[in-house]
Amino acid sequence: MIRSLITLCVLAAIAPALSADEPAKYDIIIRGGTVYDGTGAPGVVADVAIKADRIAVIGDLGKATANKEIDAKGKAVTPGFINVLSWATVSLLADGRSQADIRQGVTLEVFGEGVSMGPLNARMKQDMLERQGDIPYEVPWNTLGEYLTHLETRGVSCNVASFLGATTVRINVLGYQDRRPTPKELDDMRALVRQAMEEGALGIGSSLIYAPAFYADTHELIELCKVAGEYGGMYISHMRSEGNQLVEAVEELIKIAREASVPAEIYHLKAAGQENWPKRDRVIELVEQARKDGVRITADMYLYTAGSTGLNGAMPPWVQEGGLRRWIERMRDPEIRKRVAQEMRTPTDEWENLLLAAGSPENVLLVGFKSEALKHLTGKTLAEVAKRRGTSPEETAMDLVIEDDSRVDTVYFMMNEEDVKKNIALPWVSFGSDASSPAAEGAFLLSQPHPRTFGNFARLLGKYVRDEKVIPMEEAIRKLTGLPATNLGLTDRGFLKPGQFADVVVFDPTTITDHATYAQPHQYATGVQHVFVNGQHVLADGEHTGAKPGRAVWGKGKKE
Repeated sequence: MIRSLITLCVLAAIAPALSADEPAKYDIIIRGGTVYDGTGAPGVVADVAIKADRIAVIGDLGKATANKEIDAKGKAVTPGFINVLSWATVSLLADGRSQADIRQGVTLEVFGEGVSMGPLNARMKQDMLERQGDIPYEVPWNTLGEYLTHLETRGVSCNVASFLGATTVRINVLGYQDRRPTPKELDDMRALVRQAMEEGALGIGSSLIYAPAFYADTHELIELCKVAGEYGGMYISHMRSEGNQLVEAVEELIKIAREASVPAEIYHLKAAGQENWPKRDRVIELVEQARKDGVRITADMYLYTAGSTGLNGAMPPWVQEGGLRRWIERMRDPEIRKRVAQEMRTPTDEWENLLLAAGSPENVLLVGFKSEALKHLTGKTLAEVAKRRGTSPEETAMDLVIEDDSRVDTVYFMMNEEDVKKNIALPWVSFGSDASSPAAEGAFLLSQPHPRTFGNFARLLGKYVRDEKVIPMEEAIRKLTGLPATNLGLTDRGFLKPGQFADVVVFDPTTITDHATYAQPHQYATGVQHVFVNGQHVLADGEHTGAKPGRAVWGKGKKE
């Protein structure tokens, strides 16, 4: 009620006193929609005016005129959605239209889950070129800031921002070795953090189940985060475990936040593996106690019961030390293969075994191959391929990595639908797709992504808000806009109010729907009718206009 009254007062205060002789003139007026401002306040019927790249006025605009007017009666009008965990780093190089996400209302893609697109040394740049799959691209940048500027210069329809990957920092200094940095090396790592923060990184992102990130200890992460904290940055993490050691992993994240004096966020909050589902309640207790103690802990999530990564998530980190080449070399050794296969079958708390978390190889879907000779296996389960080849699932997984010369993209079914709903309702949880933003055409059709790639945000508003009423619309919009903007430290995006950048979405709450499935993922969501990015019309009547007004969005520490 208080929020609603505040919103009405603000609307009344900012609506102009229009002259009958000289009606106000704007670039765009969105008329008569139900405006959700991103604060969590209930929607209010109002007009929204855009001038240049900013929200100009919200209220009853009466006789005001505009170069373009949108009739939004019966529609929701909201701030642009923020994808807190995006892997559109390469897809936007191939197609800057960001089709999959723009059609769901996403106007800001945030990168950096452990690995970021800079800083790169010469060896890392060469590796990046050699490991490309269906999407070839050049690498003219060296630093993270240069990459974001490169995207902006090339032209993208969405805004872009990034965390600095802790893994990227580690590879720069230590390569793929399993050891602690020396004091000098840790100083070099701190210097890379300082450089990236001054270029505008949002903070430090980690992904600790994967080699070589797995090799970093808590002390190393705290030291990197201390530097990020000097620039107002935060820590965001795919924690060391989402399964057998889930509770301990949350405790580590809270410790890092507390000792580095930074806010921290859990990437894709979940309990992976049926035996770990009961741990969810303890995780929530830990987070909420930390919040009460003054440590700002938040989380994000995607809206499916399957995760997606690679076959590296099914193998012990020690066999992956040294990078892809050494990993493959080791798996050609018969004795090492026997050891790896045995460890893949054996429950452990020492590393995150996603094959066991999935329960069986029938719950492991192979969705992305680099080799043309293996693409016919796309969409098959690990169990199906193993049966066809007459080898065990563990041997089959190793063989596929060797033959494809890649980690092989994989979907693992591991989570509980009831937990998904409970997590959606947590007030400190926002949303990320954990996916790229491709088009449903061209080279993008050569792999079979997780359906979250095309449907994550529409799924929230259709399935969980409209159909199942897990949370009300105004709360869903807050979690898609104002909450992540505040968590990320963004001061001029995430809300509908005068002076904010004009990232605006108009959608039909009665029809918004995700259509992507595991079997047929390349299907755009429907129901979003208009999207404006920095005041430019990017999606009009549900179709892309071709406009690419996206900009790099910088963290607090950026030096001009």
